[in-house]
Amino acid sequence: MKTLQPAALTETTMQRLVAVVGEKYALREPDEIEPYTTEARGRYHTTSPLVLRPGSTQEVAAILKIASQTGTPIVPQGGNTGLVGAGIPSVAGSGCEVMLSLGRLNKIINVDPDNNTMTVEAGAVLQNIQNAASDADRLFPLTLGAQGSCQIGGNISSNAGGVGVLSYGNTRDLVMGLEVVLPSGEIWNGLSRLRKDNTGYDLKNLFIGAEGTLGVVTKAVVKLFPKPRGRDVAYAALRSPDDALTLLNLAKAQLGAGLTAFELISHNAMECTVSYSASPQSRPVQGRHPWYVLVEVSSGRSAEDARGMMERVLGDALEKDIVVDATLAESLAQQNNFWLMRENMSWAQRDLGASVKHDISVPVGKIPEFIRLADPTVLKIVPDARVVNFGHMGDGNLHYNISQPDGWKKEDFFKHETAVHDAVFAIVEALDGSISAEHGIGQMKRDRLPDFKDATALAMMRQIKASFDPEGIMNPGKVV
Repeated sequence: MKTLQPAALTETTMQRLVAVVGEKYALREPDEIEPYTTEARGRYHTTSPLVLRPGSTQEVAAILKIASQTGTPIVPQGGNTGLVGAGIPSVAGSGCEVMLSLGRLNKIINVDPDNNTMTVEAGAVLQNIQNAASDADRLFPLTLGAQGSCQIGGNISSNAGGVGVLSYGNTRDLVMGLEVVLPSGEIWNGLSRLRKDNTGYDLKNLFIGAEGTLGVVTKAVVKLFPKPRGRDVAYAALRSPDDALTLLNLAKAQLGAGLTAFELISHNAMECTVSYSASPQSRPVQGRHPWYVLVEVSSGRSAEDARGMMERVLGDALEKDIVVDATLAESLAQQNNFWLMRENMSWAQRDLGASVKHDISVPVGKIPEFIRLADPTVLKIVPDARVVNFGHMGDGNLHYNISQPDGWKKEDFFKHETAVHDAVFAIVEALDGSISAEHGIGQMKRDRLPDFKDATALAMMRQIKASFDPEGIMNPGKVV
């Protein structure tokens, strides 16, 4: 695989690229480009000479063919909601990376309730896909805090997780087929709707989670599921993560597939959310508690059945003194509000100032041990730091975030960022975990990957990259 040399984008190449999409859909002014080159959290702010907004797969193919011929680096972007700098030009790049925004490819092409599939373009907004599934009396279960603006192509390219992984899996488990434009400009039509197809390598999985480094996803066939006939949501207060793990195992044993979400929330995360300046909320459980879980159960029969399932589990947990207190949502509006509190946690943390964030996973049974080890370790490095810890306990994924101490300056806090990452990642590695559970590698964790990834695995990844992208034009500086 070639390494691109820093070079200015020539006027001739720029004109060829612009001609593919037309002047209307080519952005060249700095104020127009800035939203595309600024990462959602503001941690990365880079530059690009050009943003292209293609309207078809054929236009994407024409762009990549020119890019491959001229050695022009291309950065694909969906809704720009990523958190590891994967969808914007590399900070260490040449400054000549062209942005490829997929937002115009936003059609929902086909909904097939009988086959439980939907065919969509890569720029379709996740929430629109959810709504189209619901209109067909089906469920598309991928659920994220950014679902009102993130796009399915980006979800696929980052193998997004979200709150439904416990029952439905990551994005990888929800994709049946893809259409992908390769760096050469060739179009691979892998839009299979088959549940079984054992005819060789499963090529789609090479592109899911590849963060745009192997090609550009332009269409997808995603899985749909029967829509639950009943749902119930509750908050429970607990004394410790060990009690949360006990409750999780109890709920799994009693509910099986009926347990559709189990979110662990620390005291600091809850307090941050209830006082969030943009959307303050009442505490869902009376009083302040060390830990909380947000539990969701779903029933294929009725809302009454879902309520009965929830009452049996929480009643049993209260009787066994696993749970201190619990509140069940009494209406659909309150269910949605309970979830809003959870979804706001990342944004609410902004009120506390700067933060060092971790998207880690460990085996589910080791979550309490991770917390016992990580909290005192971090506080030794940054005394009085505020640990804002929450995440998807049901699948072992925590968003272990550290907010700056009250009264500290942001720049002084960030001086400790590397030391905090080193300490947290060392604990994750010791517990057989991962430094990236659902956000990806991007440019944020690229240089750390060799320390945590098997050398043979990295060599295989580089071979795959070189095979698909010999000119090295696809999203340079990311992943490998």
